[in-house]
Amino acid sequence: MLSPRLDVRVSQKQTLTPGLVQLVTVLQLNRLELRDMITQELVANPFLDETEGEELTPQEIQTLLEAERISDPSDQAVMEMLETPPAASYEAEGEYESRAAEAAQDNPNAVEEAPKAADPFDEIDFGSYFDEYLDPGHKTPAGEVSEKASFETFLSSPVTLASHLTSQLSLILMNDSEREAAEAIIGNLDENGYLLEPLEEIGRSEGLTFDDMEDGLEIVQSLDPAGIGARDMRECLMLQLKSNGAKGGVAWQIVSDHMRLLERREFKEIAKLLGRPQEHIDIALQVIRKLDPHPGLRYSSQAPQTVEPDVYIFKEGEDYLIQLNDEDMPQIRLNPGYRRMLDKDQAPEKDVRNYIRERYSSALMLMKNIEQRRQTILKVCQCVVERQRDFLEDGLDFIQPMMIKDLAEEIGVHPSTVSRAVAGKYVHTPQGVFELRFFFSEAVQGPAGAGTALLVLKRKVKKMIEDEDSAHPLTDDQITARLNDEGIQVTRRTVAKYREDLKIPSTHHRRVKK
Repeated sequence: MLSPRLDVRVSQKQTLTPGLVQLVTVLQLNRLELRDMITQELVANPFLDETEGEELTPQEIQTLLEAERISDPSDQAVMEMLETPPAASYEAEGEYESRAAEAAQDNPNAVEEAPKAADPFDEIDFGSYFDEYLDPGHKTPAGEVSEKASFETFLSSPVTLASHLTSQLSLILMNDSEREAAEAIIGNLDENGYLLEPLEEIGRSEGLTFDDMEDGLEIVQSLDPAGIGARDMRECLMLQLKSNGAKGGVAWQIVSDHMRLLERREFKEIAKLLGRPQEHIDIALQVIRKLDPHPGLRYSSQAPQTVEPDVYIFKEGEDYLIQLNDEDMPQIRLNPGYRRMLDKDQAPEKDVRNYIRERYSSALMLMKNIEQRRQTILKVCQCVVERQRDFLEDGLDFIQPMMIKDLAEEIGVHPSTVSRAVAGKYVHTPQGVFELRFFFSEAVQGPAGAGTALLVLKRKVKKMIEDEDSAHPLTDDQITARLNDEGIQVTRRTVAKYREDLKIPSTHHRRVKK
């Protein structure tokens, strides 16, 4: 019979301290994200100050962290507060107050003789702050800073495919059902401008008839750019040929009736079936090549993103130097004014002292974690330089296989630490800008392949296909045999996978009949 009961069990579990959680977070940030985080901490933590024109060196960080071990009364008090749990600290404060009371009874004049420490908050002139920042009254011209309009105010918002098509609908006369159908179709177009959802399902969800949906589709397909609203590539190309007045021509006949032969590049067979000379077929093929198979992509594609390297690797003499990109990175120090408030001689309120202790600990923790992130990235980049020297000298064909776990063992950290250190970070090298994770690749099997990275293998496959005879393209088996002759043991299936990753068509689609 089931009944509730209490059991006492002993178990072990791992928990992440706040400092370790912050270290993990800081480690995987790139320089732009780290800059935003430091800026937010400067606003939230009064103990942090941004230095102007001075860099915070690792020695200064170490000095700040080691300063708490100096036998200075105020520093020692800080260490006691940081290391003592809150409950224990409250007892210590009560014991201190009771001893102070006993001392006052033994020597009543002692309190009068000792000057009372001034409260730091009493020294702040809050009136001037209110007058300067909150008073809406008159300001002198010298104290005012005119706000200029931001440049972003004059930038136009990007035009999407849906907005471009909807703006054209407003200029066309149609009944309500046709307009609803056209708007529903526009809402179901993918980024390439294709309509992949069946008209029946769209009409059913919108409460429209199939005839209304066909009328709406005809209207959408008449909009700019040509080819919008097609159900497949064949219809997309035919819509573009129709808009150019090429309906019924040789190019139209090829796309309409011989799309499969066009994909197979069997141009002689197309000429035989159409009864046209090869010159006419070649002209039609030039027209087809100028068509856009993805007409909506020009409105759907995002603008290229600017990459700012986190690390610079450059050659000086025979050595490679590594430098972190600290440009525009806020350099932080402890605010000396707030730090003095930790001195017990200031005797702030207990709640104030607890808040100051927490903020001071948080500031030190952040500075330590930023420096540890810096050292970890430098160690990783140093190993990359040592292992990829051939790549830095001669280019992509000489990149060496390198595993995250091997590098982690070399620098003495967990593989997850290396993975976070290289995530989303870019490095500027003599060969160009690369993502830091780009240098980590498995090795290929085989006697000669043990030192060959997968990236190099893919480049070999691509080079073989580029140099092949288009009339007799290489098969996957032939590419596999060539690689095995070079000592790189791979299977035909692996070669096919790499070829698909490179978006290279199969042998059948690469063949050109002459």
